Amino acid sequence: MNEPISVFFPAYNDAPSLPRLIARTFSVLKTCTSDFEVIVINDGSFDDTGSVLARLQREFGSRLRVITHPENRGYGAALRSGFAAATKDLVFYTDGDGQYDVGELPKLLKLMAPDVALVNGYKLERNDPRHRIWIGNTYNRFARFLFRVKLRDIDCDFRLIRREVLEALNLTSTSGTICVELVRGIELTGCRIREVGVRHYPRLHGRSQFFRVRSLLNTLHQLIRLWLRLVILSNGSAPQVKLRSIEASSSMAAHGEQ
Repeated sequence: MNEPISVFFPAYNDAPSLPRLIARTFSVLKTCTSDFEVIVINDGSFDDTGSVLARLQREFGSRLRVITHPENRGYGAALRSGFAAATKDLVFYTDGDGQYDVGELPKLLKLMAPDVALVNGYKLERNDPRHRIWIGNTYNRFARFLFRVKLRDIDCDFRLIRREVLEALNLTSTSGTICVELVRGIELTGCRIREVGVRHYPRLHGRSQFFRVRSLLNTLHQLIRLWLRLVILSNGSAPQVKLRSIEASSSMAAHGEQ
């Protein structure tokens, strides 16, 4: 696997975790491919995230890009900015808080084949306070049932996606519901999806934005609107995607047989 890859991180008040995360990302990517870029979406952080990223840009140069939202727009908006900014064939993202180990990215790359649109992680064990584990598990089961999603862990933000599939989706969510919208959209394309277990670590810095009452209410509201659009009003319509990687692989195989 040596396909070009864009890696990005949505970040909101993640100044303490970013230096180690970015350094480890560059170290891992250099063993995977020669063509990569790293992007951080600073989603209106009010801590030292901006100054930390400026220092990291000086350290890592042009391969590290920073996109700054002047105000906090929400998790979904941060992901949409990352997807729009990515320029490589494969797009990987995980959160900027360090609860996932970017060192496990090669596990996803090994499962990415020409006919695969998404390789998604699933948490082997969730390392969060008990009430957050309960809320997270309840949300995951509810969303999977409501949207008829087959993927086992919608809430695991450790994903490797083909950019051509992302370009076929019309993502609109600004909250955490974007994960449901993203996964549901990819499943509807009929493209192949693979899953692999990844480790989840305790949050060492800051606090999650998802588990605040206001965020949960906003997520529930967007989830209902999303359900109406994707399940009730969609009439079974799905984005049409024909992976160019399959065509390229078939062409190379045919050329090799001549």
